Formats: sequence, C-alpha cells, structure tokens
Amino acid sequence: MSEPTSPFLPALEWEQKPRPQVWIIGPPRQRWWLYGLFLLLTLFSTMVVGARMQFNFLHQQPVFSLNDDTLPLFPIAWIAQHPANLLMGLPFSLTLMFILLAHEMGHYLYARHYRVHTTLPFFVPFPSLIGTLGAFIRIKSPIPSRAALFDIGIAGPIAGFIPACLALLVGISLSHPIAGSAASEIQLGFPLAFHLAARLLHIATPLSTLSLHPIAAAAWVGMFATALNLLPGGQLDGGHIVFSISPRLHRWISLLTVVALVPFGKYLWTGWFLWAVLLALTGRHPRVPHFPDVSGRRRTLALCAAIMLVLTFTPAPFTHSSGREVWPEIRDESRGTLHDLRDGIRRHLHRK
Repeated sequence: MSEPTSPFLPALEWEQKPRPQVWIIGPPRQRWWLYGLFLLLTLFSTMVVGARMQFNFLHQQPVFSLNDDTLPLFPIAWIAQHPANLLMGLPFSLTLMFILLAHEMGHYLYARHYRVHTTLPFFVPFPSLIGTLGAFIRIKSPIPSRAALFDIGIAGPIAGFIPACLALLVGISLSHPIAGSAASEIQLGFPLAFHLAARLLHIATPLSTLSLHPIAAAAWVGMFATALNLLPGGQLDGGHIVFSISPRLHRWISLLTVVALVPFGKYLWTGWFLWAVLLALTGRHPRVPHFPDVSGRRRTLALCAAIMLVLTFTPAPFTHSSGREVWPEIRDESRGTLHDLRDGIRRHLHRK
C-alpha cells in the first residue's frame, strides 16, 4: 500500500514559487525650481512691457503704441537705465499673471480632485507685445471618465473668466481718452464683454479712442486667451468640453472650426491661419472612456462655456491685419527687396 501524498507542495518548492508583484505608479516628480524660475522670468518680462504700457497711459498715448516717439516693444535698455521704472509694470503684470494662474489652477485642482497626475502651471516668458506666451499644464495620466474630462476642461476658463471680468470693470473705469490725434500702428478690436462693460459704466467715449489702463489691457489679454482656449476643437479646453458631451461629434466640430478660421484669417486677422493649422495638427483627442454619459448640470455648464466664448471672442483682435490687407504689403515689400537685390548685383557686375 502506497503512502498518502499531501495536496500541498513541499516547503522548498513552495518557497521557490514566484510571487505576484504589484506595481504602484506614483505621481511624476515635480521640478519645483524650474516652475519657480519660469514664473519669475515671466513676472519680469510682463513687468517690462507693463512699464511701457503705464508710460504710454500716463502720457495719454494708446497703451500698445509703437510709434517712433514712444518706447520700444521691449524697453529693456530703458529699464536698465532707470530700474525703478520696472515697478510701473506691476498693475499689468500682476493682473495678467493672476488671470493666467487662476485659469491653470482651475485645471490643476480639478485634475487633483480626480487623481489625475498633472504638472504645475508652467509660465512662458517672451519679449512680445504682452511679455508672455501664456501658461499651461501637462496631464501625465489617463482621464478616468467623460465627466472628469468635462470638469477639468471647463474649470480653467471659468476660473480665469471671473478675475478677467473684475479687471475689466476696474481697468475701464480708470481709462481715459487718447490725447489729441495720437494714434497707434496697433489698433485693438474689442470683444462683446468690453462693450457691455463700457455701457454698464456709462462710458460714452468709443473704446477705440480710449487709452486703456494697463489693468484693462491685462483684462483684454486674459479674455483673448480665454476665447482661444474655448475654441471648440482639437485638444483645447473647448475641444475637451465638446468631446465630453459627444465624442462622435468632436472630430466633425473640430474640422468645421478649422474651416471657419480660414475666411476669418483672410478677412479679419491673419493669426487665425496659425490657429487653423494648430487645430488641424491636434484634432485627434486622446482616448477617454465613453461611459458614463455627461448629463444634468454639466450640460448647463456647457451652455455657460458657449456664452463665455461669445463674450470674449474677438473676430479681429488687431484691426487692419487681415490677409487681404497684409498680403499685398508683404508682396510689395518682397518685390522691392528683390528689385534692390537685382540692382545691387548689376552694380557689382558693372564694376567688375
């Protein structure tokens, strides 16, 4: 008779059996020093252009004036000669930075709420008309649901739109008419929110003849950035909102937005061509679970996002800069350059 066998493995074989391993993916490491450095650089660059705006405002000039008798676009030499002038840029810089920070923190906080790994707001300094290219965050992990995508996408525009409206009311009330016949090569177009604010504050002077206070200029930039982010296409905030409402329609609405921006670029502002290309390149949305559906109050908030887009959208942010007006100038300048180049070559050959 054979000995009974145990149903369990011998001790040695049991210990040699590989054990299952569980991997826990932690949040990405944040480079705090890098975010802080670019925050300070952006604060400095916006203060430099803000100081120029304050100088123009105090001299009753258009705030974005680039005439020969005014300061240059990025007056770093003027700041270096008189460092105290940098403090003149605080009203514009702090207002704009707060609007941008509020927008990105809206995304960031809701991403944290849904346990979505994301970076801190990253500010981009640039010696441009407004001193920055804006701010952004990067999402580092999948978004768990369409509801989470909707909340993360719409939180930014709402968080940035509220301080922009407050800055608009304060800035418009502090603005004054431009002195005499002073004019600027850069003439702004204004969104509906500016016209409503002027009517609310009983300002009879046309907005185009106002020397905007730097706080109002920061509100203009903030609303322009809000409108760009709310464009219903691609991976912009507006595209996230559309995808969360209807993933099937996202591709077609993105395509229609790209097509609509082409005539906008020809007849209103050439910059729309760039945005059409960007939307065309980023039209495909990352995968998000299609279920459960988005309904209830979120669909009402989607209507609020559409209203924000209407209030902040400026068809021609800079007047006299449509494709029909810019292309002939570029063509004439290129022809003049080629003509001068041919004359130079002929004179050089004639000397030989």
